[in-house]
Amino acid sequence: MAEFAGRRIVITGGAGGIGVATARTFLDHGAHVLLLDLDEQRLNEAKAALGGTRVFTAATDLSSLAVRDDLLARAKPVYALVNLAGLFEPDPLDPEDHSVWDRAIAANLTNAYDMAVAFRRYVDTRGPARLVFASSVAFRRGSPGYAAYGAAKGGIVGLTRSLARRFAPDVLVNAVAPGVIVTRMSEQIIAERGDAYRQDIPLQRFGEPGEVASVIRFLCSRDASYITGQTITVDGGLTNA
Repeated sequence: MAEFAGRRIVITGGAGGIGVATARTFLDHGAHVLLLDLDEQRLNEAKAALGGTRVFTAATDLSSLAVRDDLLARAKPVYALVNLAGLFEPDPLDPEDHSVWDRAIAANLTNAYDMAVAFRRYVDTRGPARLVFASSVAFRRGSPGYAAYGAAKGGIVGLTRSLARRFAPDVLVNAVAPGVIVTRMSEQIIAERGDAYRQDIPLQRFGEPGEVASVIRFLCSRDASYITGQTITVDGGLTNA
């Protein structure tokens, strides 16, 4: 039997490159998947690409408590929440304009916190449920052009550690910290500084979405039954070389 047969997985940022790859690997192992994203057109494209009858979508910005509760209530019991939703934009460090900071914290950290709190009410009680957040190597290395984003992703690590203690033993809480992964989100930074980044990566290439998705699947698997409160870096050795 497929490991996730009958299990329900909710993926925020589900129309993104890592979101679609994550959905695919869970579907391959029997899960039912609900993809949440702002972009309805890209959600439709993701569903068409994934095919099958076990893929469901909803277009939402996750900012409404009522919407979050309604979606999770309809999906319950939820075995795993994979929170990939976020915003990546340059930070001009303008002392007269907090808008980039406010958007970064809201989209990357506040939404993660809100989804996690809502998720706990609808978890599948058949063994520990799973919660996986998306951090970033930006929290480890620092990112000079994306200070607000790096700060928000550092907050995700603190949130992961805190909720791992608070939600135990009913929910295992972990995070992944991807490096430069070939997705729509990273197109601009690869175009601007791709060669320099590649030279710093011991594996001499950028990551593929499936290489992050496989780590997420592992964290939700029975093989990760004694892992919680951890942030696993997936960056080809960029931060540890």
